[in-house]
Amino acid sequence: MPKWRLFYHFVWTTKKREPLITPDIEMRLHGMLRHEAEKFYSPLFYINGMSDHIHVLASIRPAISPAQFAQQLKGSSSHFVTHQLERGFDWQDDYAVFSVCEQEVPRVIQYIKNQKQHHANNTLTPEWEYFDDTA
Repeated sequence: MPKWRLFYHFVWTTKKREPLITPDIEMRLHGMLRHEAEKFYSPLFYINGMSDHIHVLASIRPAISPAQFAQQLKGSSSHFVTHQLERGFDWQDDYAVFSVCEQEVPRVIQYIKNQKQHHANNTLTPEWEYFDDTA
């Protein structure tokens, strides 16, 4: 069996950055995304975000491209919120992905876990928060 240690930090936003991830659906959406990641055998998965975007740290095997992973999570979660939770919901087409070295994983986990505090205190990491809002 091959050995691999690949870590990716994904960020994607709701369509037009609308505040669609409301407190009443946030945990269900996160749980659904976690379940979807398990289908890809993602042994490491952290998620958190704000009302208009999410951050995901995942370890995914080399047979799965970051693009496939993001596409599957975005598509299935949009379908879940629209059809299961009966809310109008869509993600922007684009996303950001950053490779993360193993030594930086704890720092990225803390950043993701503390998203709401980072936004409240304006202690953001700019390159992890910038998006082209024209999509």
